Amino acid sequence: MLKIYGRFLKSIFLNSFLTIVIFISTTIKVNASDLTSLKSDSVTIQGRWDMTVDMDGKMAPSWLEIRHSGLHMLVGAFVGTGGSARPISRINFVDGKMSFSIPPQWDHEESDLSVEGTLKDDDNLAGMITLPNGKSYSWTAKRAPLLKQTAEPVWGKPIHLFDGNNLNAWHAMGENQWLAESGVMKSPRSGSNLVTNQSFKDFKLHIEFRYPAESNSGVYLRGRYEVQVIDSKGLEPSNVLLGGVYGFLTPSEMVARAPGEWQSFDITLVGRLVTIIANGKMIICNETIPGITGGAIDSNEGEAGPILLQGDHGPIDFRNIIITPAK
Repeated sequence: MLKIYGRFLKSIFLNSFLTIVIFISTTIKVNASDLTSLKSDSVTIQGRWDMTVDMDGKMAPSWLEIRHSGLHMLVGAFVGTGGSARPISRINFVDGKMSFSIPPQWDHEESDLSVEGTLKDDDNLAGMITLPNGKSYSWTAKRAPLLKQTAEPVWGKPIHLFDGNNLNAWHAMGENQWLAESGVMKSPRSGSNLVTNQSFKDFKLHIEFRYPAESNSGVYLRGRYEVQVIDSKGLEPSNVLLGGVYGFLTPSEMVARAPGEWQSFDITLVGRLVTIIANGKMIICNETIPGITGGAIDSNEGEAGPILLQGDHGPIDFRNIIITPAK
């Protein structure tokens, strides 16, 4: 009797186990099917997009990243015409139409910024953006280039971008407040940004700078990627403080000196890969810059661009600016 009862229990156990296995197998197949259909529906919109916003005839650069989070959600990041990169918690995408909204950043208004767009083809988006102040503008976007390099760069001859006597290699992007004095390039007050007449693609840059307490500037690589210059001594590293690639890359340590002291950057940019040595210490090592930062001159990432020095956030001094371009 015990043997028969034991065989009966064994049979029930085996049947239950097979039922569980079949259920799990079926569930896995359904989930795999869901993933396949999800991917086929949204894979073309995933990636990084270089945007241009038409603000009543003024072309303003912007940037968008779209990626999957888990099974069902699209999330991302957005860079507007100013400010830093902001996370997008949810991106809607149905029948080729995309939309999202994010809270205001440096805007005085409290309304969200909202973006709507349509996927034109694999490499082009277009739509409308509504700012927190209620104004709406049209925008277009193209897929951002990868900028991958297939070989190590061969460096050319160093170019002195400032001889200590004049600003002949530069021009202001507006009314000029910059001047050359005693071997120093100075912006004594907030005003226009300054850019080189020449454009560069891959390069090594040495630059020295000095700021008064609480002042703020930046060195834009190719005019699109800001390396932050700001009074930061004694603070924790951040992607919006000294040495950070604004809103994207955080230095490994804070090496800022006191206001009034000369400091230096040695920056190597190859494709999207950047290495930054600040005040003799490596703080960012061969990391990828995802996209343009706020305040970029344009979103044409595949092109060469100038060195831009920010002059609209307070007094700043520069000297010993030497660039070594790749051949």
